[in-house]
Amino acid sequence: MDDAHFAADVAHAAGLLLLEVRARAHETGRELGRLGDAAANTLILDRLASERPEDAVLSEESADDLTRLDAQRVWIIDPLDGSREYGLAGREDWAVHVGLWEAGVGMTASAVAQPAIDVVYSTADVKGPAPQSGRPRLVVSDSRPPYYMDALAADVEGDVVTMGSAGAKAMAVVRGDVDAYVHSGGQWEWDSAAPVGVALAAGLHCSRIDGSPLLYNRTHPYLPDLLICRPELAEPLLRGIATHATREADTGRVAMAREYIKSLVSHDATKLRLSDRCTRIENGKATGDSGAFLRREIEEGQQYKSIVGVHELVFNEWDTNVVARFVLEFDGGARVNITEHFEIPAGEITAITAIIEPSP
Repeated sequence: MDDAHFAADVAHAAGLLLLEVRARAHETGRELGRLGDAAANTLILDRLASERPEDAVLSEESADDLTRLDAQRVWIIDPLDGSREYGLAGREDWAVHVGLWEAGVGMTASAVAQPAIDVVYSTADVKGPAPQSGRPRLVVSDSRPPYYMDALAADVEGDVVTMGSAGAKAMAVVRGDVDAYVHSGGQWEWDSAAPVGVALAAGLHCSRIDGSPLLYNRTHPYLPDLLICRPELAEPLLRGIATHATREADTGRVAMAREYIKSLVSHDATKLRLSDRCTRIENGKATGDSGAFLRREIEEGQQYKSIVGVHELVFNEWDTNVVARFVLEFDGGARVNITEHFEIPAGEITAITAIIEPSP
């Protein structure tokens, strides 16, 4: 089986499994999303190990093995894109991403499955959308829409619509349901790799929002923004984004540190990239020796339950280090000053060192 049909077959199989998990599970919401992620990831990794054993893998749900940087072929996968939507009854806007990156070429054989609507889009046979009619429709994240979208839509006399899952939004452009997908504010390579592979095969424009190429299999797999659109819309959209997108985006390492700090308040560690052996030291005392332990503590530990706010947050980054300084607020109004150092060599936080001081 060639790579494109293989990608489609694997994505389809993972999608069927996700439907089964969703149908029989008693869990809902976040826990259902985690069940689906784990099950689909295992299926995809097993297929790759069996049928493409020489290839490297970058998966959202697995530790980042940096030997991929020297590989000629890397499968970039998101076993369940849109885990939030998957955990909500009746939502169809979630997907499975299976894409192949090849050295010197970029994204090649790719597939995106949307199991809830029983369709798989693949570079093996994807077709471009029908000609545009009416006002351009610009799709954005329903949870993190770009701050400049109203101004951008006015520039092109278009309408903004929302949807979950990066793959679902990208495939809506491929189908012609919408005319462009615009994203700012943080994504990872697995969020866009396979959708971009399919969209390029369909003849669509794909780039960063500054017009630069979308590059994959990088040391730090953070890709904060993208534009997927009909080719004729690329120039006016890029021109409008250049005018209205004025905020500086986080680097990948700062984004990872910010996600950790957000989780202290949300008590949701779903999106944290912590290595299996991630350590945490607090005022000289070891308070964690694994990523799994730290995630569990953030979500269930009593010492985190009363955290209600983060204030005056600033970051400093150099080499593989990020330092965050902020004020942590607790239920009842108590506050402490935090200086938190993160060691982030690549796609995961490997060590956290915190200094906690009373707030004046």
